[in-house]
Amino acid sequence: MTSLILFGVLALLLILTVPIGIALGLASFITVLFIPPISADSLFRDLVTSVDSFPLLAVPFFILAGELMSGGGISRRLMDLGKVLVGNITGGMAVVAVLTSMFFAAISGSGPATVAAVGGLMIPTMIEEGYDKKFSTAVVVSAGSLGIIIPPSIPMIMYGVSAGVSVGDMFLAGIIPGIFVGGMLVAWCYIYSKKNGYRGLGETFSFKKLLIHVNRAKWALLTPIIILGGIYSGVFTPTEAAIIAVVYAWFVSMFVYRELRVKDLPGIITKASLTSATIIIVIAAATAFGQILTLEQIPNKVAAFLTNISSNSIIIVLLICVLLLIVGMFMDTVAAIVILTPILFPVITQLGIHPIHFGVLMITNLSIGFITPPLGVNLFVGSGITGLSIGVISRAVIPFFFAMLLSLFIIVVIPELSLFLLSE
Repeated sequence: MTSLILFGVLALLLILTVPIGIALGLASFITVLFIPPISADSLFRDLVTSVDSFPLLAVPFFILAGELMSGGGISRRLMDLGKVLVGNITGGMAVVAVLTSMFFAAISGSGPATVAAVGGLMIPTMIEEGYDKKFSTAVVVSAGSLGIIIPPSIPMIMYGVSAGVSVGDMFLAGIIPGIFVGGMLVAWCYIYSKKNGYRGLGETFSFKKLLIHVNRAKWALLTPIIILGGIYSGVFTPTEAAIIAVVYAWFVSMFVYRELRVKDLPGIITKASLTSATIIIVIAAATAFGQILTLEQIPNKVAAFLTNISSNSIIIVLLICVLLLIVGMFMDTVAAIVILTPILFPVITQLGIHPIHFGVLMITNLSIGFITPPLGVNLFVGSGITGLSIGVISRAVIPFFFAMLLSLFIIVVIPELSLFLLSE
């Protein structure tokens, strides 16, 4: 009965388009009215204590760093460098779009931010070079999904906190899978461009030109090295790295590239604050929601149900992947991680699956949700840039969807892709 009330109220509120954070909180509050052992005071205490976490401080700072970098000229310099490196190959500009998105993902940690920053430059440039508008939009929209796989990644922080695993290990584990998924997108770009006659830029490659653009982009190139290098060398924690990222992004954008002005700061801080507040509300409400799930032993019941289906760990993981793909179509990534991690963690523990590997699988799964309607946040960002309808972009990303799906399957069956760089 308790589970029926909890999920029934949540489903009703979501159908009524109540924001996910509010829906989780209301569903939890209404449910505790019917469970005598749980008091409203206990629920409110969980809401507060859930966000009283040092690792969670990294979230608002990485969001702010991403906003500062988006307006600081970093994406344009990365694009120019990419054009020199791979612009001359078949489908060169499409490949540049993917590579620029991958690198910007390693700076911003956000899918929609990557699409907005890179798409605003790359999509018009690709169209000028003769690329189809739908294909150009689909490339950037799909590559933007890498923003939550390649570290630093906000969803990885969420998973680390929810599962009680090292955020630094999650960042390290996401590097190879992120590059692998990006490589699959590049492969499709090449195949499509070959078929449709999209040639390279036709410019003569020269090391002098390369060195010029490396020099221009050096401050942007140093960003992930400073952030990730500092974490992995033990110089600072992921939370401290987020603060350093903010200071570095502000300094480079304002004093080196000089494309960020003082009058821009209030708008950037306001936007980052609103995004951070939304995420924090979701985390707090989802934690209270998870407490009720735990008391009702719902995670254990789900684990028992799945393990009764099959004893083969790969089959169980593939079933979980199907579930996550469906969830990603309808639910925000952060909310899905905070809600589902406590439910699915006992399952993967019983199966002996490495929690870091599962975290990468979960986030790779949910990254596909950025390009699948009806939620498909990246689709809406891409539509805002080009004016194409969501339906048109959704059809254009179908080949990229299957490329990412194939990547996910390979990551499932080859755990070493996630675990290779870990010291364990």
